[in-house]
Amino acid sequence: MTTRHLSYTEALHDLMTNYPAFKTLGAGAYHAGLESTIELSRRFGHPHAAYRTVHVGGTNGKGTTSSLIASALQESGLRTGLYTSPHLKDFRERMRVDGEMISGESVADILQTYHSMRPADDFTPSFFELTTVMALEHFRREKVDVAVVEVGLGGRLDSTNIINPDLCVVTNISLDHTAILGDTIEQIAAEKGGIFKPGTRAIIGEAEAGVRKVFERCAGETGTPLLYASDDTSIQIDVAADGCVHVAASPFGSFDTALRGSYQTANVRTAISALASLRDAGYNLSDDAVARGFLRVADTLHGRWEMHNGVLCDSGHNEAAWRHTSAYLAERGSRITAIIGFCADKDVAAIADMLPSTVEYYCVAAHTPRAIPAAELQAMLAGRGLHAKAFASVAEAIEEARKKNAAEIFLGGSFYIVAEYL
Repeated sequence: MTTRHLSYTEALHDLMTNYPAFKTLGAGAYHAGLESTIELSRRFGHPHAAYRTVHVGGTNGKGTTSSLIASALQESGLRTGLYTSPHLKDFRERMRVDGEMISGESVADILQTYHSMRPADDFTPSFFELTTVMALEHFRREKVDVAVVEVGLGGRLDSTNIINPDLCVVTNISLDHTAILGDTIEQIAAEKGGIFKPGTRAIIGEAEAGVRKVFERCAGETGTPLLYASDDTSIQIDVAADGCVHVAASPFGSFDTALRGSYQTANVRTAISALASLRDAGYNLSDDAVARGFLRVADTLHGRWEMHNGVLCDSGHNEAAWRHTSAYLAERGSRITAIIGFCADKDVAAIADMLPSTVEYYCVAAHTPRAIPAAELQAMLAGRGLHAKAFASVAEAIEEARKKNAAEIFLGGSFYIVAEYL
């Protein structure tokens, strides 16, 4: 009897419907432990053992930093996998090899392989547990030399923490996902530092004194050499008049990048520090290849301070990210209309407190049960004396902003808001 093969549409429906997902359930989809992921990995033969890996965590910037590192490795001639989350437009964005998204046929084939080895009374992994192992298996099938793996949430108990990387990276620490990770930056830092491995160097992007103490304690327990990118004076970065980030000096020379916005300077610095460490460890990375990688990263990195059809989009979604965004909005003042929406599990009140009063706000809600209703957000902003209107959809808000000939339009507050527009 011939088994009918899943189509990609069927596979995607299965993934999105039958496995608990953070997008819809929030903390309810989080499995606090690695047992399920380890068991899934065992069934697939521990695919991540077939190639080298780099593990990237942190609160903000880990997707950008992962993409920069992967792009530079790819330009250096290494067949490179990249696993990131969440996706913006297409599920397949999460798993890339040399910049190319996984094919729909490969998604369906790997999922069908999983179904074929799953007993009827088996446990149900979370969406993220299953997709993590799917990505690791895809990279093995594609015979990558190295995979850059972004942490999903936290670090210590994140599904990605089954790998044994050549390098660990933590971009920064701020308050986010406090219901799961803890309500102090020290508690969150301990979870993020949970990706440290014995004898494997860890690059820390930015860390205040209290967080450094936590990292140093974690590193002492695992025998992890630490390096702080923010302390490296050999790396000098500035922002040009057009907002583009330029590397003035680094171990790889000086070069332009494809990134915009002052907040990206820390991500660029962290990625350069990570790549320099990999070169010290024996990776063959030329100056030219790294420079090309930082320019070509825009081919695959979207939703981070990205201009799309006249709308500036950014997926920064927590208080730390909005310190930068609010400062930018304040600079633009009445010239800019800000279309914003947030998930209710974020500290939206703290973000609202920092919003400048000179900007007009269009409030929207993304199509996820976790979204704060547009009318509720509008009332919160109006209660702070801000000029805010509620709209039924992102499309309606964009249409209104264009109808009134807004000089500039900003869209952000959530991955899901940006995804809806893109």
